[in-house]
Amino acid sequence: MRITLLQMDIVWEDIRANLDSCSLLLSDLAGKTDLILLPELFTTGFTMRSRELAEPMEGITMEWMKRTAYHLKSDLAGSIIIEENGSVFNRLIWMQEDGRYFHYDKRHMFRMGGEEKHYSPGRGQLFVHSHGVRFKPQICYDLRFPVWSRNRNDYDVLFYIASWPGQRRSVWKSLLQARAIENQAYVFGVNRVGKDGMGINYHGDTIAYNAKGQEICSLEPDKVELKTIQISMENLVLFREKFPVWKDADPFNLEY
Repeated sequence: MRITLLQMDIVWEDIRANLDSCSLLLSDLAGKTDLILLPELFTTGFTMRSRELAEPMEGITMEWMKRTAYHLKSDLAGSIIIEENGSVFNRLIWMQEDGRYFHYDKRHMFRMGGEEKHYSPGRGQLFVHSHGVRFKPQICYDLRFPVWSRNRNDYDVLFYIASWPGQRRSVWKSLLQARAIENQAYVFGVNRVGKDGMGINYHGDTIAYNAKGQEICSLEPDKVELKTIQISMENLVLFREKFPVWKDADPFNLEY
């Protein structure tokens, strides 16, 4: 399966400008990839003006994702601000090329940035089967909570879309590698670059690890860039059979 990682700069709180930017960056990918991963809140940046910038599920970004997925013949996944039933969510949308979609609402609110005051936490997890691969999507701060990310033989690829500040870039890489090793899964981390409206710098450090914790793809820091990587399920299955750590994992139940 071919997965494209997009490391982009985000125009602060300007939905249309960011959709135009994404259209340009992705324009040459038609028929060349199966899934495109976009950063967290790719249409606005990590803003706390959630109610002012929230869209309905029938908003312009959802329409853009439908058109883009259809045109590129590829699924898209990225998070946007969604208002639903009076609550506002940092919501990851997985848009399929046929126009159907799945969503995951960010579970862990980044309280150091005040996110819990402006967004509602999600109450469930998401698993998506695509091209014979099982995916589990997560968002940014979720990365710090290994129980939430734990593989219970229910996914092959764990990915995080993020707005992860540059001052904690070493933590980003360390935790992504740890999630890959402990869960015996491919792990992808897609982060933005540039400076946001709060003056926070982002270096990107978009990266992918295999189930052994080995780096298999990385994007150049501080650069708007995209790369497509092909993953091998055969290699993953063989490694899990040869080194079956998962058989000794501790059982547990999650409460949402």
